[in-house]
Amino acid sequence: MKNVVLIGFMGTGKSSCGRAAAQQLGYRFVDLDKEIEDRYGMAIPEMFKKYGEAYFRDKEKEMVRYWAAQKNTVISTGGGTVKDAENVALLKATGKIICLTADVDTLLARTDKQGRRPVLDARAAELGGDRRQAIRSLLDERQPMYEQADYAVDTGELSPLQVAIKIAEYIKKF
Repeated sequence: MKNVVLIGFMGTGKSSCGRAAAQQLGYRFVDLDKEIEDRYGMAIPEMFKKYGEAYFRDKEKEMVRYWAAQKNTVISTGGGTVKDAENVALLKATGKIICLTADVDTLLARTDKQGRRPVLDARAAELGGDRRQAIRSLLDERQPMYEQADYAVDTGELSPLQVAIKIAEYIKKF
């Protein structure tokens, strides 16, 4: 097994559960969004504002290429990483993709801070400020992409450690 790739909507716990899963498996952990911010010296919301989403997605693809080529890494992807078929193909070729899920109420509570979620904030603005409807809309749009995962874990009622144990049990089967 090369890598474990965590996909899922923003607020499903990809970072917190990813760290715990890496510890359970003895792998290293990488958060693609943080890697992008560190490498380009700019917060993602600032990158979106200054250069637009297409610029960010190019930088994201560079990080996917690099980290997909590594071994024994738990990779936490951004919420929209799987919008790109090439990203999915690269990540699937080098690891198991695990989708973290949660219900709309849980996601709403976990993503309540505006300004830190550019895609969600933009969709909510399009919908008259309705974040709940924005989450539903984005989830519906991304559902086919999330269904490409090899395994899924609902994080709504679980701690990061409980999610990590489920992930580790799944990965150890291989």
